[in-house]
Amino acid sequence: MRHCKQGSHARQMNRIRQQFAQADGLPFSDVLSPETVAQALQAAGVRDHQRVYSAATVLWAFLSQVMDDDQSCRATVMRVIAYLLSEGRKPCSSETGAYCVARALLPEAVFAECVRQTALSQEAQIPPEWMWKELHPKLLDGTTASMPDTEKSQAEYPQPSSQKKGLGFPLMRVLAVFSLATGLLHELRFSAFKGKYQSELGMFRELWDTFDPSDLVLADRLFCSWFELAMLQRRGVNIVMPLHQRRDVDFRRGKRLGPGDHVVEWPKPSQCPDWMDQATYDELPDKLLMREIRVKIEQPGFRTEEIIVVTTLLDVEKYPAEDVRQLYRARWNAELDLRSLKETMHMDVLRGKSPDIVRKEIWMHALAYNLIRTVIAQAALTHDILPRTISFKGTLQALKAFQPQLAEAAPAELPRLIVALWKAMVTHRVADRPGRVEPRAKKRRPKPYPLLMQPRAEARIALCRKA
Repeated sequence: MRHCKQGSHARQMNRIRQQFAQADGLPFSDVLSPETVAQALQAAGVRDHQRVYSAATVLWAFLSQVMDDDQSCRATVMRVIAYLLSEGRKPCSSETGAYCVARALLPEAVFAECVRQTALSQEAQIPPEWMWKELHPKLLDGTTASMPDTEKSQAEYPQPSSQKKGLGFPLMRVLAVFSLATGLLHELRFSAFKGKYQSELGMFRELWDTFDPSDLVLADRLFCSWFELAMLQRRGVNIVMPLHQRRDVDFRRGKRLGPGDHVVEWPKPSQCPDWMDQATYDELPDKLLMREIRVKIEQPGFRTEEIIVVTTLLDVEKYPAEDVRQLYRARWNAELDLRSLKETMHMDVLRGKSPDIVRKEIWMHALAYNLIRTVIAQAALTHDILPRTISFKGTLQALKAFQPQLAEAAPAELPRLIVALWKAMVTHRVADRPGRVEPRAKKRRPKPYPLLMQPRAEARIALCRKA
């Protein structure tokens, strides 16, 4: 056995790409290059044999699986057979076992690196006007993912303790980092559902080193902790977050910068937290200079609410209070990005039967999401508009509608089709709807089936006894 050379991976990717790109309905040629995939495979030290389910084949087959309406392994294997026939090769077995084994053997690091590289390569091309005052805002938000009730998944991601054994499903916490400018996903972290807050803070600490000094972190009040902010400041990273509910604010104190705007000192807590070593605690400063800004939320028919926003942007001339308030309101885009990833990309309920496959499934959904976001960014650059103004779901619909023409077009016709695709995409614009409120309720009633109140295996046995 030997490591496949990067050139060999790239050549194989060139052969595979067209078949699966057509199956997905996405113009992947300029989005996910063979070189990017080859680098990810080489960095993970993937050993590959010249067999049906090579690493490159598995990667593209898995990508087509999460993009297809029918996300079954059987449909995916059929696409592999179609690819082999198009290459003039003997078709493989239509059984799914070999594909599932090959998918399990491909390291998770390969999927993660492809996601990161697609985000970095696209954002290296964004114009300065997409940034915020020369800073790159990153949205941080968490969600949960449900998966099939298997013994392995329950062991690593146990169901909440409030649910009876056998009635719930394994539950995973997911923390995601999105770009405010493009919506591209940069990082993911996974954790068991250990409690209401513990696991999200732990995942946040794993992400510190992924931020650059030009980044600005937009997050929820949960992450507004003294030590978390100190560690980000230590790396030169700025933040904008709501004030934690346990911290008091008094605008009569500190240096006044304007109405509802001042700078105050936050002294270092006297005790070192359990997750930090004493040496790091001693190196942290005795106090942090933090800027607190009052934000009023006004909605017709509702009482005006106030939120205190905390930031490390202390220069009032460069960062006026109203600009910071508007930036904080943009944090809502993290919720929209998660909705696009979970609902539009059908990632709300995962299919993997083991924890490692579940994590790979999430990474592959993230890769497909980034590919769509990259196409949106390309269209936005061409039409001189912001990517956030283009509908994600509308783009996905346009891509699938153009799929037959993209698959059958000659190479000389592709540029014209891509331009037409971009023009169709930008017609689906997202309106600016500040303060919009919708009830979180469903009008359509569910079907009147009873709830399963015991493990499925026990219920099956009970039915057999009745029969």
